[in-house]
Amino acid sequence: MKIVILDRDGTINEDSDEFVKSPEEWVPLPGALDAIAKLNHAGWHVVIASNQSGLGRGLFDVASLNAIHTKMHKALAAAGGRVDAVFYCPHVPEDGCRCRKPLPGLFEQIGERYGIELKGMPTVGDSLRDLQAGAAAGCDTHLVLTGKGAQYRGQVLPQDCPPETQVHEDLAAFVTVLLSRDVPIKSPPSP
Repeated sequence: MKIVILDRDGTINEDSDEFVKSPEEWVPLPGALDAIAKLNHAGWHVVIASNQSGLGRGLFDVASLNAIHTKMHKALAAAGGRVDAVFYCPHVPEDGCRCRKPLPGLFEQIGERYGIELKGMPTVGDSLRDLQAGAAAGCDTHLVLTGKGAQYRGQVLPQDCPPETQVHEDLAAFVTVLLSRDVPIKSPPSP
């Protein structure tokens, strides 16, 4: 099974320092939905791993989060794509949970749910904590220069960035690179 693990805010949709709290505030980044559709059409399953501490902070409730994801799923369907599952951490940093990125708990949950080893699976995010969580789970890390990642445009990545992290302009650019490498193995010709 081929799985790509994506961060949500700043990777698929616009990020906000005030949190994305309602469906009206969820705005997809240019090209992101089409990029996910391309992944799906190439046989990739897309799963989201997202910190949603706005829940723990009382800024929105689970019904609002579900409404945001319903809007996302409908927009993706209109673009011919889909996200197979959304894993999120509802905790604030002070809770000391294992699922809040940069810890790998969400990624471990994904591996358990799908019954797969995540080593070498690509993960894409716009922040160091996205990459650190993915690297701790054995994923190949990809930084997009959207959302919080825009601060790294033209910069050397910080020391605490996982080594081997690849940098892409946006989610569409990542998908182009991934699919250019994703060449199917051909069966040998029959005698």
